Amino acid sequence: MQEQAQAQDDLIIRAQAWLAEDPDPETAAELAALIEAGDTAELADRFSGTLQFGTAGLRGEIGAGPMRMNRGVVIRAAAGLAAYLKAQGHDGGLVVVGYDARYKSADFARDTAAVMTGAGLRAALLPRPLPTPVLAYAIRHLGAVAGVEVTASHNPPRDNGYKVYLGDGSQIVSPADSEIAAQIAAVEKLADVPRPESGWQELGDEVLEAYLARTDAVLTPGSPRGVRTVYTAMHGVGKDVVMAAFARHGFPEPVLVAEQAEPDPAFPTVAFPNPEEPGAMDLAFAKAAEVRPDIVIANDPDADRCAVAVPTADGWRMLRGDEVGALLAAHLVHKGARGVFAESIVSSSLLGRIAEAAGVGYEETLTGFKWIARVEGLRYGYEEALGYCVDPEGVRDKDGVTAALLVAELASVLKEQGRTLTDLLDDLAMAHGLHATDQLSVRVSDLSIIADAMAALRAQPPVSLAGLRVVSAEDLSQGTETLPPTDGLRYYLDGAYKARVIARPSGTEPKLKCYLEVVVPVAEASDLAPARVRGQEVLDAIKKDLSAAMGI
Repeated sequence: MQEQAQAQDDLIIRAQAWLAEDPDPETAAELAALIEAGDTAELADRFSGTLQFGTAGLRGEIGAGPMRMNRGVVIRAAAGLAAYLKAQGHDGGLVVVGYDARYKSADFARDTAAVMTGAGLRAALLPRPLPTPVLAYAIRHLGAVAGVEVTASHNPPRDNGYKVYLGDGSQIVSPADSEIAAQIAAVEKLADVPRPESGWQELGDEVLEAYLARTDAVLTPGSPRGVRTVYTAMHGVGKDVVMAAFARHGFPEPVLVAEQAEPDPAFPTVAFPNPEEPGAMDLAFAKAAEVRPDIVIANDPDADRCAVAVPTADGWRMLRGDEVGALLAAHLVHKGARGVFAESIVSSSLLGRIAEAAGVGYEETLTGFKWIARVEGLRYGYEEALGYCVDPEGVRDKDGVTAALLVAELASVLKEQGRTLTDLLDDLAMAHGLHATDQLSVRVSDLSIIADAMAALRAQPPVSLAGLRVVSAEDLSQGTETLPPTDGLRYYLDGAYKARVIARPSGTEPKLKCYLEVVVPVAEASDLAPARVRGQEVLDAIKKDLSAAMGI
């Protein structure tokens, strides 16, 4: 009993010490109220550790305390990044800072610019909330030594995040993440971090104009531009840039989903601001039913992802990221693209088949564009979670704006031929087999559920899934000949369907994700419909058996 009382006293003392430093009146008031109320359970959650900085930077719920996203945490992160950059010999170097329209994003961006300036670096702040790919472009365009984007992408409204890029325009990977984390941990008092009130550069629209000019490289001069589009920004920052890009290149003006067109950090029309989530595209589909466009395009809130939907006899269907990834690859091959086509291990193997048939290079990487962007000779990279890098010389990251332009060009070319994106998908299935993919995704409130599920799979790997024998089981935490270690498991199944399963914890959300693929042979067009049915049957059976094996 005495130990418990002592622990609670220590907790209150730590909370009061944090409160004394808190530079944000809003989170300070929140924390003061928790201390006043004696809410030790909530305080214990917020002070159970420190939000960990990793290859995804920081991401978490906004609130007071070291386990939340707030100005105190961000100032420490910025100070750690500044110390790392100086240790790397970049004293006086330029750091570009961008931000989205989420709660506190502008505050976190200004704090970062102030810390960089106070540390003897130069800082340049983008002029307003803009898509993440504009920041990724600006790093190389301005010759910066690093860049920071304040965004939580498609996470829930109460989240925010802190994404760090180095001077090559790519997101950080190991060992930079752990070295920055060590510098963050060395920051003691916020008062010791110099934060001048001015001294950084406030950029104008010249960087955005340069980014838009760079989009010229994505399209073929004189190519068809006739596709009619419904577009939703999903309450994010994509609208103005996408509309400007479409106008610049002569596409018909997209019809906007008005309810989701303007930035709104509350994301009032969606449960999760992610085009992949159930219901997120309902308003876009309603607008499409009204105006009957050729395609629907959506960005996530920071516009680095691009979703595409096509009309069917039963309404509108969202294409999977793997389908869009294959379509863009086929289009680039048709345009004569050379170089290496790359994807992460959780994406469809169809890209490898397309690359092989076209005689271009192909490479698999770990999950995330921090790895894809580093592929030597990269010409095109994609990931199944709606991320596409179609102009790596301009943006070494996923870019939902240039991807939207390339989708629009492809749809326009096909439209002029009296064909559709669906027709091209059918062509690819007949050429390479029907690659059917699906995902088993479990969102949790307790991260131990994910750890327990992965432990269960490691302790007792499945011997069969969907009646297909597991012929290969790899623990990716051990690394492979071509991949560094990562927390994941990969299974290959016996039989004609070349079935594959990968299970891994999400790097950015409290989710356990399992990626499934089966390849159904297709001899002729009449085989397509039954192949799709059979593919989904096998995927559903794998899902069921995998859930049982994980105990969820």
